[in-house]
Amino acid sequence: LSRGEPVGFPTETVYGLGALSSEDAAVTKIFKAKGRPSDNPLIVHFADGHAGLRLLAADGQVPPEATALANAFWPGPLSICIRANTHAVSHTCRAGLDTVALRVPNHPVALKLLQALDAKMGKATGVAAPSANASGRPSPTEALHVLQDLGHGGKIAGVVDGGRTCSVGVESTVVDCSVSPIAILRPGKISAAQLSQVLQQPVVGGGADR
Repeated sequence: LSRGEPVGFPTETVYGLGALSSEDAAVTKIFKAKGRPSDNPLIVHFADGHAGLRLLAADGQVPPEATALANAFWPGPLSICIRANTHAVSHTCRAGLDTVALRVPNHPVALKLLQALDAKMGKATGVAAPSANASGRPSPTEALHVLQDLGHGGKIAGVVDGGRTCSVGVESTVVDCSVSPIAILRPGKISAAQLSQVLQQPVVGGGADR
């Protein structure tokens, strides 16, 4: 990872394919390996979510709603979208948008990997990581699935095998804290009703009972 290569690793949702989110060249390797459209932005993973929010927020201004949701659901399957500090996250990772989504995975192997990367880099370091599958293929819940899909032709540097430990099995909920009212961009494990309960305000999209 520190050398800018893509690496598969387990999370509590599905296996992710990670690369340094601050480097266009590294992130481009994810898109190439997956065959992912370049207009589809990536979620950035951190070991320290609040450090990540401060780093990636435009002008360092973290929305209070983002802080509240992070306190309630991180580590866990919630990705929080905010206005981006465009100098801290690559143009390719954001797909050219002025927003970025980030989360803290709730998986011991993922957290140890991200913590080790922070220690090596000497700072909080974001890892862009979509699901570790070729676009259009099922999301992987085992390291073997990743290798079967992407482990040929030198597409990825390797996979950290955490076994079949993805307890959720679907991608994270993505919630947009850059708009009003707060909106779900992608339904997932955490529902609009759960988000609304924390924020004490309506959250649109995703369905109240999902």
